[in-house]
Amino acid sequence: MSFVLGVVLFALALLISIAWHELGHMWAAQATGMKVRRFFVGFGPTVWSTKRGETEYGLKAVPLGGFCDIAGMTPYDQLAVEDRERAMYKQSTWKRLVVLLAGPAQNFLLGFALVVVVGLGWGLPVLGDAPVHATSVGCVAPSTHPDGTLVDCTGPGPAVAAGVQPGDRILAVDGQTVSGSTDLITRVQQSTDSVRLTIERDGVQQDLTVPVTQVQRMTRNPDKTLSPVEVGAIGVGLEQTTQNHYNALTVWGGAASFTGDMFAETYKALIALPSKIDDLWTAVTGGERAVDTPVSVWGASVTGGQAVEHGYWDVFFLLLISVNFFLGAFNLVPLLPLDGGHMAIALYERIRDTVRGWFGKAKAGPVDYYKLLPLTYAVVAVMGAFMVLTLTADIVNPIQIF
Repeated sequence: MSFVLGVVLFALALLISIAWHELGHMWAAQATGMKVRRFFVGFGPTVWSTKRGETEYGLKAVPLGGFCDIAGMTPYDQLAVEDRERAMYKQSTWKRLVVLLAGPAQNFLLGFALVVVVGLGWGLPVLGDAPVHATSVGCVAPSTHPDGTLVDCTGPGPAVAAGVQPGDRILAVDGQTVSGSTDLITRVQQSTDSVRLTIERDGVQQDLTVPVTQVQRMTRNPDKTLSPVEVGAIGVGLEQTTQNHYNALTVWGGAASFTGDMFAETYKALIALPSKIDDLWTAVTGGERAVDTPVSVWGASVTGGQAVEHGYWDVFFLLLISVNFFLGAFNLVPLLPLDGGHMAIALYERIRDTVRGWFGKAKAGPVDYYKLLPLTYAVVAVMGAFMVLTLTADIVNPIQIF
């Protein structure tokens, strides 16, 4: 029952996020003197509507998105005589840009508000490379018992002799930045001679050369049995900071920092999106589903339901945060029919007319959207195919994070 509740709540939250995006467009258009004819949540047949002022508000039967109908978004829009001068395409560039940017900005604002909520309620995870600290330094157990526990050891270990101290932050191994405690352990275990640790102590960085001792450890086989292997060790206990906690005063700085990291991770995800097609196809055709592959609305809702089922409300909200940041950033891509495509046209018209003015020429007319239709259709087709691929992957080979 909690799973179903989580799915429904997450789907509703997605719908609210999209409606919130469209509200940004509507409020900005109304504030800059444009006419908003309709604001609807959903698509398809109208279930309910009411008119207030010059705008019709309502709900559609299919709760998948929503729209804000601003009079004259393109020169081909049918306009009443009294609305022609208020047409969006006739407005100054800055007004058009404000209206177009207001939608993505709403998603970013909602994402930030949710970041503050998560920061206060559960703490914020560390994105990217998580800081790794030495919690203890000591002897190195030469082997393990059959069950994998370490045998007793005595005396100073290599890390002690090299000058590593508890509390040191370990930044790199042999000049390569460590991305976490597992990364550090793997590099040390693969070494047979010595490693150069870059540490930070009291704000000062220094390099320490640490001899590596070869020891016997147990590794887990695919059938879950244990087998002995020889690996390197230096005698350091590690702690990885994976989550930061805040109070009502410190959460704002933490939320701002986390939001900056989210922007960076969202940008990386957008750039990597084309490369994920092959991974999605592999998942659809029976291969392993990578955890960093995109998900559909259905896949995100199922993951949200699983988070609620397992009691991880912070994961529920973090997933919603990532969706809002991605929705906002994706809409800024300068391709029609996205907001970024309309922004690119507005900027192009402004630059073009400015250059024409330098040569004493009059302003040219609005961009011919009909000439851009082939590219627009191609973008819509690619987006549609990608959505179908992600949905198929989420049905036949869903991501398992719990």
